Amino acid sequence: MTMHRRTRFFARFKTELVEDGVFESVEQACSETFSYIEGYYNRIRLHSGLGYKSPMDFEKELKIKEKRSSVEGVRKSV
Repeated sequence: MTMHRRTRFFARFKTELVEDGVFESVEQACSETFSYIEGYYNRIRLHSGLGYKSPMDFEKELKIKEKRSSVEGVRKSV
């Protein structure tokens, strides 16, 4: 991860999670951080590097394209 990406991630993290409240414990902070990263940031949030698609949508589209390519490859070989 480049310095620019890290800076953007932590700026977004601070804006969306940390500034909205105070954690009651370290365990709660860890749990909320994990939920944010794995539940939202890595799955749902739109990423400019993926054409402003969520990673889940990008992966779905990629699998569809791969299936089409493999079907077309089979058709050409027959």
